[in-house]
Amino acid sequence: MAFNTAAFLFFFFPAIFIIYQLIPFQRGKNGFLLLASLAFYTCGQWQGLPCLLASVVLSWAAGALLPRATAKKSLLTLFLALHLLMLGSFKYLNFFTGMDFSLPLPVGISFFTFKAMAYTIDVFRGEPSAKRFTDLLLYLSFFPQAASGPISRFEQFSAQLKDRPGGSAQTANGLRRFIAGFAKKAFIAGMAAPIVNTAFSLGGDLDFRLAWLGAIAYTIQIYFDFSGYSDMAIGLGTVFGFRTLENFEYPYTAASITDFWRRWHISLSSWFRDYLYIPLGGGRCGTLRKCLNKLIVFLLCGLWHGANWTFVLWGAWHGLFSALESVLPVQQWIKNSRFTKILGHIYTLLVVCLGFVIFRAASIGEAFAVFRTMFTGGITPAATLALERIAPAAWVALAAGVIGSTPVGPQLKKRFHTVPGALAASYAAAAVVFVGCLLSMAGSGFQPFIYAQF
Repeated sequence: MAFNTAAFLFFFFPAIFIIYQLIPFQRGKNGFLLLASLAFYTCGQWQGLPCLLASVVLSWAAGALLPRATAKKSLLTLFLALHLLMLGSFKYLNFFTGMDFSLPLPVGISFFTFKAMAYTIDVFRGEPSAKRFTDLLLYLSFFPQAASGPISRFEQFSAQLKDRPGGSAQTANGLRRFIAGFAKKAFIAGMAAPIVNTAFSLGGDLDFRLAWLGAIAYTIQIYFDFSGYSDMAIGLGTVFGFRTLENFEYPYTAASITDFWRRWHISLSSWFRDYLYIPLGGGRCGTLRKCLNKLIVFLLCGLWHGANWTFVLWGAWHGLFSALESVLPVQQWIKNSRFTKILGHIYTLLVVCLGFVIFRAASIGEAFAVFRTMFTGGITPAATLALERIAPAAWVALAAGVIGSTPVGPQLKKRFHTVPGALAASYAAAAVVFVGCLLSMAGSGFQPFIYAQF
């Protein structure tokens, strides 16, 4: 069950919210959220529930055994291997064996597996383990984060189980954030999707104009699709009193690939930094080792996204540029002057945009075919016709995407937040936008979130 479906918007969420408000005690609210989260996951894909529960049991066992174990490293290795074995069996068995097993991929397995591994490693490092099995179960199944993250840490989550704020102001703020994410998905990502699908389906009829437009449109689509989901997840968490760390910080304003990954999918990049890059040695063992560590991290980050060589190549692409930035004084160059900083922005956007061509392509061959067309292609009648058929609303959505990729929203909020009636106007605008999102959803049908497949 996705956030942008009628079943969630008109039935599941209203019922859960009303019942939650009627429960007087915190423990009771937590217990109800657990039941709601399990119901949410079961409605989305009941076949994946045993895998989720198995991940919780493994994590609970790790929390119980690791603090008392003598051979802690060996036990840690065992638990991590079991988590990875479960993830690999469902997600990578065909990829690595070449066989054709049709195991259904449990919804959100990449996300709840990484949360479970983070919990296990944190307990090994001395963080407190869960006192109650139900706390751990709620952490891994919490419905705003179950399908596509963000990848929260147990320490941050569990602290909010004891006491968290509530009230009408917080509820309104959370709903407004949810609607903002819904609008990103419906009005920008949703409108960009047909352009992307057309560009990547024309094959030999693609020309350089539509190839570049498709690449740019996908760069906009994937950002507003995933950041829109993150906004909706953060907003839902806020409604129920949970504070969730931000997952995006205007990544397209970065002036280097290193800075881009500090801003893009922050919970995932932080996970790889804390649980892989730093344990590998980080940048403490010389430049060559630092470059190697970055390549390893990005290769695995690419593979995490899916069992396809395009994802591996996409990871290698980002790893290569991140490693080069460790060798060359890129960060110093972009600080030298405004001109070099502008060049840094252009370089970063170009690398990211070309990388997303690899990410979106169905195969490496298709990715290189699009690259070839982007840089050496001519003009074709089929592409000309496709360009003529792009709706004016799609061009408006792309323009809004370009503007929305910059921090213009926070700047306007900072400027007008003291204006009398500004807060009330923002909530009224959110209500109007929500109606518009519903109309868009009714007109275009269900559009799944891109990261739901991971």
